[in-house]
Amino acid sequence: MAGVRFNAGAWLTRRHVDNGDGDRIAVHAPQRLTYAELTEQAGIAAAAFRALGLRRDDRVVFLTGDDVPMFTGILGAFTAGFVAAPINTMLGPKELGEIVADSGAAVLVASEAFREQAERAAAAAPELRHLVCDGPAPLAGTGVTSRTWDELAEFGRQQPAALREPADTGEDDWALWLYTSGTTGTPKGAMHRHANIRHVCDTYGSKVLGVKPDDSCFSVAKLFFAYGIGNSMFFPLAAGASVVLEPRRPTPALVGEVLTARQPSLFFAVPTFFAALANSDLPKDAFDSVRLCASAGEPLPAALLQRFADRFGVEIIDGIGSTEALHIFMSNRPGDVHPGTTGVAVPGYDIELRDLDGKPVADGEPGSLFVRGESIALGYWRRAAASRTVFAGEWLSTGDTYVRTPAGHYTCLGRSNDLLKAGGIWVSPAEVEARLLEHPAVAETAVVGLPDEDGIDKPVAAVVLRDAAASSSVTEDELISWCRDGLAAFKRPRHVIFVDELPKTATGKMQRYRVRELVAGLDS
Repeated sequence: MAGVRFNAGAWLTRRHVDNGDGDRIAVHAPQRLTYAELTEQAGIAAAAFRALGLRRDDRVVFLTGDDVPMFTGILGAFTAGFVAAPINTMLGPKELGEIVADSGAAVLVASEAFREQAERAAAAAPELRHLVCDGPAPLAGTGVTSRTWDELAEFGRQQPAALREPADTGEDDWALWLYTSGTTGTPKGAMHRHANIRHVCDTYGSKVLGVKPDDSCFSVAKLFFAYGIGNSMFFPLAAGASVVLEPRRPTPALVGEVLTARQPSLFFAVPTFFAALANSDLPKDAFDSVRLCASAGEPLPAALLQRFADRFGVEIIDGIGSTEALHIFMSNRPGDVHPGTTGVAVPGYDIELRDLDGKPVADGEPGSLFVRGESIALGYWRRAAASRTVFAGEWLSTGDTYVRTPAGHYTCLGRSNDLLKAGGIWVSPAEVEARLLEHPAVAETAVVGLPDEDGIDKPVAAVVLRDAAASSSVTEDELISWCRDGLAAFKRPRHVIFVDELPKTATGKMQRYRVRELVAGLDS
């Protein structure tokens, strides 16, 4: 087999055991693991997946909480030469089923908390052959084998020791697929190589965060996000540090509890959550163990950065990354934060701002953001047209519009298209609009992002009702609930504003920028 040999699973785990650091703590969770124990459990998972009859590059989908089974399962898939594909647990069964089917997954691993979603998703994925549940009983399914996670682990222990050994993978072999709406709205699997994992550790993890073996990482963003899996798996394990895993839904109170109990030194969240923390009743010393906070997912407003620093006395470095780039490629630096900007390129990445003709723009002029680096995905699975649009040779078109100051710092001006982020997660306005239009009282609608009191964009819907009778009976709460019932909760509009008509061009095309102006005026 040609190419440089590299296995991300072995690099993140058994490398430390081979170097004599097997007794170091790797994972703080309800079950604490040393590097030796983590390596053993990842090997058991690798053996179990192999014994199920999986072939090289088969996909293992994870619909699970941030706990030891998910953690060791992903590492086991890497080690065995299979593709780990963690998916967003906040999606509905229909959306999940579409992703599982699209991936062609052979195995679906699910937490007990997501049993119903997993069973419904599995029914829509004909290529699935195995179901695994981290719970007391197997998942229900037709035409598949079904086990609990404990049964799978025992199955793995019974296999020959050779099945625990790392596969002879190359740098360019698939390791991780992450589904994203990205720049085009429809979920697509961004395909990442084994080498991409090492690259984000050697760049942002090492040269920006400066993760050391005595660090402990705690991320509000979950493992199914590119941002979360870097924070909670790649960066700490690459450095021989430890990670705090927390499967429960994050709240300021829960974060305060974890900070007190685990004393992490690095903390990761998105601007929406930093705003919630700044507005919480956590004590001023809650972040005393934390040497650095990192933010990504959407631009961090300068006022929020200052408010958090005043409240807790800890610095936040804001950055931008993407699922397609695997993690952060532009960031502020510890001790060199420029509020309201996204900083500068992370070492190992090149940045260009281009005009509509693809030519570089001058400082002070807005341009579309392109990035080049070794962690860029190979493309989207089964999405040739979207891949051609987003992956331009060595360059990735991010879909963001930026401007660079003469001093070299980059400031985000928004999306180059109409997608927006809510809590750091992509939301397609068209999808929310389609759901609203299913309501019998809605004639027209447009969904845009409107900054909340913390300066963070949230989905807001402008709605034209069908008739006067609907105007007197349909409420904002009703339409928000309607969206929540038909979509993932984070996609719902935070406000609904009723208007007589939506601004359009002479040819009838929606003028979304005017919708934003209209909504902002009516909501003020």
